[in-house]
Amino acid sequence: MEKETKQSKFKRICVFCGSSQGKKSSYTDAALELGTELVSRNIDLVYGGGSIGLMGLVSRAVYNGGGHVIGVIPKTLMPRELTGETVGEVKPVANMHQRKAEMARHSDAFIALPGGYGTLEELLEVITWAQLGIHDKPVGLLNVDGYYNSLLSFIDKAVEEGFISPSARHIIVSSPSAKDLVKKMEEYFPRHERVASKLNWEIEQVGHTPKCDISR
Repeated sequence: MEKETKQSKFKRICVFCGSSQGKKSSYTDAALELGTELVSRNIDLVYGGGSIGLMGLVSRAVYNGGGHVIGVIPKTLMPRELTGETVGEVKPVANMHQRKAEMARHSDAFIALPGGYGTLEELLEVITWAQLGIHDKPVGLLNVDGYYNSLLSFIDKAVEEGFISPSARHIIVSSPSAKDLVKKMEEYFPRHERVASKLNWEIEQVGHTPKCDISR
């Protein structure tokens, strides 16, 4: 009997996550659960390449489930001793800035699993891009065991103190469950006021060619 797949509005989702597995088994379980959920919805994966940590777990889960995987990795980090072996399609890039733009260009949405500095930096950048009007793609937090509760509290405090508008708070979608998170993201509709239109960003961004378009 063939495994049933549910069609999603997303063709590819970019996943940000740790190059470590973390100390709790719930983090590795969540990475595998997310990979399985993407496969069940026929969604391909875009990620930062390599086979270590949560990044390796989610990429292998999608790849082994028959999904297409795109690993975008700076050439400096490509040696196996640094990041392991990337499964699926490998897209080498020149630097970290190009990596983020390339990951965004290939994706219809973004999800952050637990991670460290790099995960937070990638997550906050795509949230900022949404606020600025560069893209209107959903941004999701897989809030495993309340890992991101402190971050969400900080953002709520920033809203309370007038540094983030209440409507921009809704850029972030969160859930402790991969299944529920993807469902919420599919129902997402932007409510915030954009600083500038996507068209203006596409026309005026210096050195921004159609090939590197992140607002698709």
